[in-house]
Amino acid sequence: QVQLVESGGGLVQAGGSLRLSCAPSVRTVGLYTDGWFRQAPGKEREFVAGISGSGASTYYADSVKGRFTISRDNAKNTVYLQMNSLKPEDTAVYYCARGGARAIGAMDPREYAYWGPGTQVTVSS
Repeated sequence: QVQLVESGGGLVQAGGSLRLSCAPSVRTVGLYTDGWFRQAPGKEREFVAGISGSGASTYYADSVKGRFTISRDNAKNTVYLQMNSLKPEDTAVYYCARGGARAIGAMDPREYAYWGPGTQVTVSS
C-alpha cells in the first residue's frame, strides 16, 4: 500500500506562512492524485487542495484560494502545500491523501484511499 507522511506543521502567527510536505512511500502507477485535507476539533474533515499526478491540474477550496498553493515535485516524490496569509481559522490537523483516477478533483475524502497521519497547524491571532 501507499504510505504518506506529512511534515512542516507547527505554530505560526496570523499572516504568516508555512509549507507542508507530503512524501509518499512509493510512486503510484497510472493516473492518481494527491490532496490536502484538514480537520479542526469538532469538525469534519474538509478538502483544502488537490493536484493531479502530473501536476497539470490543481483544485482549491474557496476558503484558501489565493492563499494556498499546492504543488508537486515528482523527481523528489513530494507534494507540497504552501500556505500564506494564514488565519486562525486555518488551525487544524492537515492530512495528505492519495487517490486513484476517481479522486482527481474530488473534494470528498471518501474518494481518497491512502492517508498520512496528519500534521498540526496552529495559527495564533
